[in-house]
Amino acid sequence: MSNDPRFFAFLKERIGLDVASVGEAIIERAVRQRIQATHGQTPGEYWQLLQSSHDEQQALIEAVIVPETWFFRYPESFATLARLAKARLSEIKQMRALRILSLPCSTGEEPYSIAMALLDAGLAPHQFKVLGLDVSPLSVERARRGVYGKNSFRGGDIAFRDRHFTESADGFHVVDHVREQVRLQVGNLLDPALLANEPSYDFVFCRNLLIYFDQPTQKQVFDVLKGLTHVDGVLFIGPAEGSLLGRHGMRSIGVPQSFAFSRQGAPDRPEPVFVPVPAPPTPRTAATLPTKPRPFSTVSAQVVPIKAPPSDASALLSRIATLANEGKSAEARAACEQYLNNHPPAAQVFYWLGLLSDVDGSALQAQGFYRKALYLEPQHPQALMHLAALLESQGDSAGARRLQARAARSERADSESKR
Repeated sequence: MSNDPRFFAFLKERIGLDVASVGEAIIERAVRQRIQATHGQTPGEYWQLLQSSHDEQQALIEAVIVPETWFFRYPESFATLARLAKARLSEIKQMRALRILSLPCSTGEEPYSIAMALLDAGLAPHQFKVLGLDVSPLSVERARRGVYGKNSFRGGDIAFRDRHFTESADGFHVVDHVREQVRLQVGNLLDPALLANEPSYDFVFCRNLLIYFDQPTQKQVFDVLKGLTHVDGVLFIGPAEGSLLGRHGMRSIGVPQSFAFSRQGAPDRPEPVFVPVPAPPTPRTAATLPTKPRPFSTVSAQVVPIKAPPSDASALLSRIATLANEGKSAEARAACEQYLNNHPPAAQVFYWLGLLSDVDGSALQAQGFYRKALYLEPQHPQALMHLAALLESQGDSAGARRLQARAARSERADSESKR
């Protein structure tokens, strides 16, 4: 495809996607897939088809969008929602049902999690309604089916599955009393007429979307989100997006790891960045790593790291990921220190320490840990993107762009190596 800018511009216009946020390789791969699927010969022929077919336009968007979600992702957000919902009902004297919006709702895990959380908190069905919106008709259709595989249930606590799902040969089905609380429909956040005649929402979930837009589009989308959120409402965003909202006058409500923002009564700094990610792959063994201590290692030069077996290192990294994703910051940090005391330095460990420092509000410390991760692994994708977000929040736009470009190049090189 040789970096054909027409496809980048099309996705920017239709869904606001900033190519730098995902890397050119992702879009190039999607175009190649669609050329093959439509039996095309050249990017030029496919471009002509794209211009004449609404169905193909949607198919390309679907090929670029890869939903990655699960039930009760970022659990503290749902616990916080339950507490705020009860308080909000009291404020409005229960004169109406709470209105809750989830967009993009992807394949439905988030809006159904919202409904389950509020029902489990004791709210009656007539006290709230949830609307889920997504630009992808295929995702919305999957959400309406309400049938999920085991990959949608992650983390240590999945007791909710026994309460709100029935199991059959094709998967786990959302029960009717949850489905009835959720309405699902196709919608594009860049559409100026989106929900134009609807009342505002008490709670809006829009997570992990703004990071894929350039700054002008972020501002456009934020204005839409602000208009959809009641003046006394709360906006839940993604872990890496707090600094973006902070620039537009929104402030964290002050509940750690809830990623919840309001217009009023806010502390000065935005909620810190924290992104749960899957446990990393098995690390390299001690034999393949340099034995000379790194200049920033928390292990002193006089201490020789204990040579634990690789399986122990892998298990400990998995434990760090689990503890951090469950919001157990102190335990996760202790596990990181345990790793560094018993194994050679690892980029993933310093990355986790950077995230944990962000959660604690220690931006400078977080920046140091991210740089340590990049010293060990210069193209560590998550460290690049999160350090970029941190620099952007501190006003270093040029530094942020350089790191984003590095991350995009890394993604492109990784994609090409797999061809």
